[in-house]
Amino acid sequence: MARHLVTSALPYINGIKHLGNMVGSMLPADVYSRYLRQRGHDVLYICATDEHGTPAELAAKAAGLPVAEFCAQAHDAQKAVYERFQLAFDYFGRSSSPQNAEITQHFARKLNENGFIEERAIRQVYSPADGRFLPDRYVEGTCPHCGYDKARGDQCENCTRVLDPTDLLNPRSAISGSTELEVRETTHLFLLQSKLQREVEAWVARHEDDWPQLSSSIARKWLTEGLHDRAITRDLDWGVPVPADTWPEPAAQGKVFYVWFDAPIEYIGATKEWSDAAPGGESRDWKSWWYEADDTVRYTQFMAKDNVPFHTVMFPATELGVREPWKKVDVVKGFNWLTYYGGKFSTSQQRGIFTDAALETLPADYWRYFLIANAPESDDSSFTWEHFAATVNKDLADTLGNFVNRVLSFSRKRFGDDVPAGGSAGEAEARLGEEIARLLAEYEEHMESLQYRKSAAALRALWSAGNSYLEDKAPWLEIRTDPEGAALTLRTAMNLIHLYAIVSEPLIPAAATAMRGAFALEGDTATWVTAGEAASLDAVAAGTPFTVPPVLFAKISEEDLESFRARFGGADA
Repeated sequence: MARHLVTSALPYINGIKHLGNMVGSMLPADVYSRYLRQRGHDVLYICATDEHGTPAELAAKAAGLPVAEFCAQAHDAQKAVYERFQLAFDYFGRSSSPQNAEITQHFARKLNENGFIEERAIRQVYSPADGRFLPDRYVEGTCPHCGYDKARGDQCENCTRVLDPTDLLNPRSAISGSTELEVRETTHLFLLQSKLQREVEAWVARHEDDWPQLSSSIARKWLTEGLHDRAITRDLDWGVPVPADTWPEPAAQGKVFYVWFDAPIEYIGATKEWSDAAPGGESRDWKSWWYEADDTVRYTQFMAKDNVPFHTVMFPATELGVREPWKKVDVVKGFNWLTYYGGKFSTSQQRGIFTDAALETLPADYWRYFLIANAPESDDSSFTWEHFAATVNKDLADTLGNFVNRVLSFSRKRFGDDVPAGGSAGEAEARLGEEIARLLAEYEEHMESLQYRKSAAALRALWSAGNSYLEDKAPWLEIRTDPEGAALTLRTAMNLIHLYAIVSEPLIPAAATAMRGAFALEGDTATWVTAGEAASLDAVAAGTPFTVPPVLFAKISEEDLESFRARFGGADA
């Protein structure tokens, strides 16, 4: 049994996240974590809200709340949505926690001791209209590389290039919109990434073969362009304070660490939060997951492509620079973007479907399955209501839901409330068992390699195999001439339902619970299905009481589609 540490990119605090954010980080991490737990591994899935930076201050101001109170409320609101999505975090923390402040300051001190932090006077954008220095994220303008006119001063979200505010063409304040900007001198702490370039290159070279091409190509692009020294502090009130015992000079005081520096450290901080939150009598060793853990822990991160540079290059540079044996990531699973009718989902522009609204429309399993089955892995993928409805209707309602309903309903009608016995398994059942074992092995292989579209396709093939068996045996006809044969067919199909309940749980946990709960099996503690069990299909014995669960998945009608498009927009969105 291996120990697996799983993290997903931290959702920012300024509002409920959209489906693109969900499919690019938290949902695939949850699916993988659930799968690993079912296979018997020791898993720790950690996430948190990313709460520092100017956007949090501005969102709090707009809400008329102190920033700490705003972040606390927003954290609870996000957490509630994720619970409804059935994201099974082991801990969902907060980057504003004392634990993160403690570890961030420790990292900064060590980097400074090792000669990787330098205090520099720089010229920074100042907005007289706003009466403040503008951190780079709140200078907007046109990207000099791709021409995108809503690029931020830290990074262009269109081409992912890292920027400085002074790089932007036609810059303006993102707060007031003022274009009357000045450049004034201020002092900041810089992480000397340039001194760590070769170490990062060597580290990436040792690990990139285990990463998807998207992640490795982004890392290589950054390294080819060269690592630049970057400021790690900002002139803000909200954030992890620069420790006065290390930087006592007035020029460094009144500043906080910038969000890009402290947010990745929160993976460690949230793990300490998890440890400190252990109930009475339970001991949790947070450090064993992160310190001197290279040989005992396999660490997998999930994120969209705009976050990949920070996790393949910048955070590893930080960890290398502290000269302590902190665990570094083994696999970075990067995702492209999910678009909405070809245009980007956007929190700031409220474009697309947001997770709370999605759950008000349909239950979580509908969204979980569709997003995984259409995960933007090799390239961007587009959400359309038409594609969503077709996937739900064909895969969930017709292939899985209809199979479960007609097997259990027909058996109850003809044989009562217990699983019928029938005769011994024959040639058709042997062929089915071999097919199920083969498909299950494919499903396992794709899950292990983090191939989500292929995993969903293999799961769909498992469901389809049951339908093919049922159509070939046709128990509704078989019962007229061979009741024992029909009973065998139905008992075999019920064993398929039990198998589906177990192996479908990572993607559709609510439906899996309903399928498994249909059978009153004593001591049913199986967490996975072996190849032999898949081939024999005999976990549910004759005589086992069963019930017919409510309809697992309702079909989406044309009237439903019209309603969804009217609410969220369609092709002209």
